[in-house]
Amino acid sequence: MDLTSAARRLYGVDPGEFTAARQELVKLARRDGDAALAKRVGALRRPTVSAWAVNLLSRDAAPELGMLLDTGADLRAAWAEGRPIGGLEQRRGELVDLLVRAARRLAADAGRPLRDPGVREVEDTLLAATVDPDASDAVREGALTRPLSHTGFVPAGFTASGFTAAAPPAEAPAPKRRAAAPTTTPHRNPSAARKKNHVAGKRAERARRGEAAAERAEEAGRRAAKAERLLESRDAEAETARRELDEAEVKAGRLRAELDSADRHADRLRRRAERAERRRAQAAE
Repeated sequence: MDLTSAARRLYGVDPGEFTAARQELVKLARRDGDAALAKRVGALRRPTVSAWAVNLLSRDAAPELGMLLDTGADLRAAWAEGRPIGGLEQRRGELVDLLVRAARRLAADAGRPLRDPGVREVEDTLLAATVDPDASDAVREGALTRPLSHTGFVPAGFTASGFTAAAPPAEAPAPKRRAAAPTTTPHRNPSAARKKNHVAGKRAERARRGEAAAERAEEAGRRAAKAERLLESRDAEAETARRELDEAEVKAGRLRAELDSADRHADRLRRRAERAERRRAQAAE
């Protein structure tokens, strides 16, 4: 036994059984006289449920996982060479969806169904494995202790931000100095008064438009919040449907296995009945 094989065995067991399994491997290493290996095995950390679910994929869905990781390598190469990546991104999305469903099914079969946060962590880990070669190697090895994360599609060696810095606020104009009051009463100018009234009217109109725009923005905000709540409700319904679909697929598989078994049993009974009929005919003769 070496550290790689020990880790491979440990990170495939249920997280609840990890500590006991690790202790057994430590004892085995000590019996073999390898104190250094025993110490290193004893230092292995128990995985989170989502990391364990990804580890299951490396064992029970290795071909599909390999296709995703190969697609990630193709994506990174296409990005670096400036080639189109649309088709590769679509394939990546399809494979990630397939593997997330597989991880949920494997975890449920093992008695640890994934909750929504865990499902998202599995998806993030798979996406991160298509972006970073080191993450890809870790996922392929199947000995994760924690989920991985990513930010968009940014291959290793590139940097990008998902936002643009907001423009700095404009400086407020310096207040105008008031002119000193004249010592004599100015001559009233009707044209200036009309101009002043016209400017005041424009300001009032802008204020009314601003209030109307604020009301429209508030209404849009209420509609957006309502749409967000509706979307969350639809997401929950979709999640329930996906879970029921997974359960139905598992049940269908079991029923197919039972049907195959029943068919084989019926064939055996049919052959026995035919042999019995032949023996009866022979006895009658």
